[in-house]
Amino acid sequence: MTDNADRATAPHADMEVDASGLKCPLPILRAKKALAQLGGGQVLKVITTDTHASRDFQAFARQTGNTLLAQIQAEDRVEHYLARRL
Repeated sequence: MTDNADRATAPHADMEVDASGLKCPLPILRAKKALAQLGGGQVLKVITTDTHASRDFQAFARQTGNTLLAQIQAEDRVEHYLARRL
């Protein structure tokens, strides 16, 4: 996971989902629904506050073939950047 210093190099997101305050599996379900609306290669940014979300998104990316581009730790949240599989 990257930290605040890497926020300037965060990938461009084509869509954003704010899943703050939601517990697993809701952030993953919201991400899955949003990814279905994107074209191949487009990037989704998901904001989470669940402490287990980083691990969940890593597993989700492996299982679905989407690419986890970055996970950036902000003050009280994590931003996950997923590129939709082609």
